Amino acid sequence: MEFRRCFILFSCLCFSHLFAAGALQSGSSDTGWVEGRVILLPKGTGVRNADVTVVELGISAETDGEGRYKIAVPPGTYDVIAHLTPLTSEVKAVAVAAGQSVVVDLPLVVSPLEQEITVTASGHEETTFRAIQSVTSLDSVDLAQRAHVSLGEVLQDQPGVSKRSWGPGSSRPVVRGFDGDRVLVLQNGIQSSSLSSQSGDHGETMDVLNMERLEIVRGPAALLYGSNAIGGVINAINRHHEIHEHPHEGTRGYLTGIAGSTDSHGGLLAGVEYGTGDWLFWGSGGGQRTGDYHAPSGVVENSKTRSSNASAGFGRYTDRLTFSLNYNLDDRRYGIPFAGFFHEHDEDGSATAPLDEEVDLALRAHTVRVDTGIKELSHGLDHLHLSVTYADYGHKELDVTPVAETAGTVFDNQQLVYRGVFEQDDTGKLRGSFGFWGLLRDYRATGEEALSPPVDQKSFALFSVQELDGDWLRFQFGGRLEHARYNPEGMPGRSFTGLSGAAGVHVLLWPDIAFVGNYTRAFRAPALEELYNNGPHLGNLAFEIGNPHLKTEKTNGIELSLRQSSSRIKGQLSFFYYDVSDFIFLAPTGALKEGLIEADYTQGDARYLGTELKATAVLHPTVSLNLQLDSVDAELRDSGQPLPRIPPLRGIIGLDMRRSRLSFNPQVIMARAQDQLFATETRTAGYTTFNLNASYTLPGNHFVQVFSAELYNLTDRLYRNHLSLIKELAPEIGRGVRFSYTVRYF
Repeated sequence: MEFRRCFILFSCLCFSHLFAAGALQSGSSDTGWVEGRVILLPKGTGVRNADVTVVELGISAETDGEGRYKIAVPPGTYDVIAHLTPLTSEVKAVAVAAGQSVVVDLPLVVSPLEQEITVTASGHEETTFRAIQSVTSLDSVDLAQRAHVSLGEVLQDQPGVSKRSWGPGSSRPVVRGFDGDRVLVLQNGIQSSSLSSQSGDHGETMDVLNMERLEIVRGPAALLYGSNAIGGVINAINRHHEIHEHPHEGTRGYLTGIAGSTDSHGGLLAGVEYGTGDWLFWGSGGGQRTGDYHAPSGVVENSKTRSSNASAGFGRYTDRLTFSLNYNLDDRRYGIPFAGFFHEHDEDGSATAPLDEEVDLALRAHTVRVDTGIKELSHGLDHLHLSVTYADYGHKELDVTPVAETAGTVFDNQQLVYRGVFEQDDTGKLRGSFGFWGLLRDYRATGEEALSPPVDQKSFALFSVQELDGDWLRFQFGGRLEHARYNPEGMPGRSFTGLSGAAGVHVLLWPDIAFVGNYTRAFRAPALEELYNNGPHLGNLAFEIGNPHLKTEKTNGIELSLRQSSSRIKGQLSFFYYDVSDFIFLAPTGALKEGLIEADYTQGDARYLGTELKATAVLHPTVSLNLQLDSVDAELRDSGQPLPRIPPLRGIIGLDMRRSRLSFNPQVIMARAQDQLFATETRTAGYTTFNLNASYTLPGNHFVQVFSAELYNLTDRLYRNHLSLIKELAPEIGRGVRFSYTVRYF
């Protein structure tokens, strides 16, 4: 009955938005044009294949061989963006009258004050300054310079992001202190098939060297992608036409190589696209590997990693219809340091594993994705985009001895995800979208750590996001109705239904300063492992006892931000507060069972509060100052007990010194000791580390080359990550250097 009432309410919301769109449509059919050239400075030559987007309309075009573009628009005032990785994006405001053609030339340069672009926050491309959510966007060159085998290692120095890990191969982002199922990892807007949210020793299935862009949306991003994303969304975008559904003529491609010391890091990945007429064909492949890394205290045994991936596909893009098909294979294996140590003895002291045993995790994921779109729909609808993804994921936890290796536990996760989005016609001040999403999942585990029975999961959601756009005031609101059902083998099923909603406001105080406020009320259904796990779980260092009677979490979140984006200063200061009712967590019982701490999944009310700052200030035309600060305080409200694995206060100070094409970036990272501890935690000392990045960019008419070097932990400081499950045994990596080379042909 509750689901039926929510469905009727949400249907009324969607239809009211659709009818409002028709009612508010402007009667004017007059057209103007924005045209010009995208120019590479200091040469002044035209840049081909650059993307030019009219932000408010979501209309984009690609420059021709001379760097020229022309876009038809209705009368109005717009922001026009030119973007081409790895050059900085340029944004200019333009006013267009009926029948008028306005010339806007857009220069692309290499600059410390980058205009970051996002598509994840609202479903359409815009600058992060205009976005109502808090967003960080990293392009392909940023990712090459930060290249690691695992996602958490790549993102650990971004505002509000830390890494949870059991060694380098398994690290996963923790956003604003939220971990696991509360951080949603996406690939091109669709949920990853990995099991990394379930356990500290499970890794993600993606290689950042194969990404066009990686976006971090902090805050409860429940509306477009999932109601469980209380902490935030990590969206990995592979190719530009995942955003701009148009072909390009000719060939474009990239090549990235990595080499490093301390962990014997090596990697190579290449990709190519070829366009002819309406057709695009693409392919990529490569991999990375590291050996056991060296900490200041010595080698961390069995911390080695290796990964490889391959992808291929094709698509057809016409004026009205689009279609693409892509296949991706990710294959990787990594060591789980000291896992044998935790296996060695049970409560009575008897050995349970050979002393020389190591534990590795080997995973493989096959993914097939189909995307199709229809443009220029009637009755107030502009565009329908439908995505269907099938993923077959599996991994084995291998017990390795000098003479043999055996599979202790085998996990299989097959899932089908579909997502459809209807984009409404822009109607003066109103723009928006609504859609549906569904997931069919078959989860199986066998062996020593088969903690739960086989489970079939079915989920379905309806969502809508609307935006009212004014000259200085923008208002965004929407909702998501989501239903999830679990059917475990041999146990009663559970179903959960909830309605999430959000509202945000963006107020332009001055042309380059804005105030942003967000309020979200979200629900999260318990995750599979929280309901049904029952047994020893080495990956979380606990004997877990699930609770099939858990209720849904309900979160009220508020975020207030002040942003500036001028020629001298670019940055954002944010404050956030989350009140989480019926928060689900592992509560230790005080007993030991099979050598691990016995812990029950239980519920209590919790609160999270914190701040984030990221700012860049130009001190001199060749010198910029970078500042970053983040803090989280999280506890159970009734008892005041701090929650586990909350990152400590952290600050980063750096300089960006540029001379022509050469850049030097010294950096100091400071973290305070973490004294606010959960019952089973130990104190982590504070630390200060020093890094130095240097890069040389060589742009050409049809290519850009970037040579980079990163010197990290220059003083060889012994320090530990509070969110590491093996922090007492495995310090972080010692002094080393990493080199990268990237060339992009366009």
